[in-house]
Amino acid sequence: MNQNRALTAKSLGEHKIIQIIQEHLTLMPNMPVPFGDDVSAINLNQKQVAVLKTDMLVAKTDVPQEMTLFQAARKALIMNISDFASKGVQPTAALVALGLPAGFTQKKIEEIADGLNAGAQEYDTYIIGGDTSEASDLIVSVSLYGIAEKSALMLRSGAKPGDILAVTGFFGKSAAGLRLLFGGCLASNNAKNLIDAVLVPKARLTEGLALGGCGLVTASMDSSDGLAWTLHELANFSNVGFELDTIPVAPEVKRFSELNSLDAAELALYGGEEYELVVTVKLEGWSAAVAAVQGVGGKLLPIGKATEGKQILLKTKSKRNTIEARGWEHFKSQV
Repeated sequence: MNQNRALTAKSLGEHKIIQIIQEHLTLMPNMPVPFGDDVSAINLNQKQVAVLKTDMLVAKTDVPQEMTLFQAARKALIMNISDFASKGVQPTAALVALGLPAGFTQKKIEEIADGLNAGAQEYDTYIIGGDTSEASDLIVSVSLYGIAEKSALMLRSGAKPGDILAVTGFFGKSAAGLRLLFGGCLASNNAKNLIDAVLVPKARLTEGLALGGCGLVTASMDSSDGLAWTLHELANFSNVGFELDTIPVAPEVKRFSELNSLDAAELALYGGEEYELVVTVKLEGWSAAVAAVQGVGGKLLPIGKATEGKQILLKTKSKRNTIEARGWEHFKSQV
């Protein structure tokens, strides 16, 4: 017996598990979106695709004790909508499968339903059906659907050397917020903003639609597994590297880190559970892309550029430091 086949899910980790499953699947011919991107898709006709996404929230791994059932159910929608945002696609409808402990009261079930509806309505979509079953832990599995022009999809695989690397916001707030929720850290004046980043996350759908509409983005990905991991994924899919001029650390994370003797860059790079978009933009289209995002009330922050070399480097005054490929990973990471 191959000893590797006796490895457990915990030792394999989420990414290896997905690889193993993919190797055992018969892949659909002419897939418009490669296996492993933020969403999946099937061709409807020569120009349009049906875009599909499913993501699962499990209470044990995804829900801090301080998060209400309303917030947890809403988050289950946000997790999926953020991936649609990274492709520039407006979701149309969702199906929801619920695994509920047998002791859940009607009040709790109503709170979950209200959270699901709030998350859907916030981003102009609807829940149109689903399934329920008994489970030992709360599970909220959302499947999202939308229609898009095939040519407008922002995939992970199009970055070219010289493209500007940019993000739709600052990082580190969720990592800092989790530390506040778990206790042991001193709270700064902006503690509520940090905690809200965990309990009430936002998807950058408006920004994603604006970027998709301008046609200037060469590659795009949701950052929920962490900024560093996202950079490595974009680099691998696009066969490029990245050189960062700066790490986009949120100002309140800098203050929190100083107060608690923590590394703000570490929180921003490796924290995860943040739903910003990480994109590459054609150099000649940078001003127009910025204007498109600002036109919908968002921001686009340049943090570096794509390079021919395959490394992910942070440029400082004296040297270039390697950014490691690590971040949030189910089975290995712990809440």
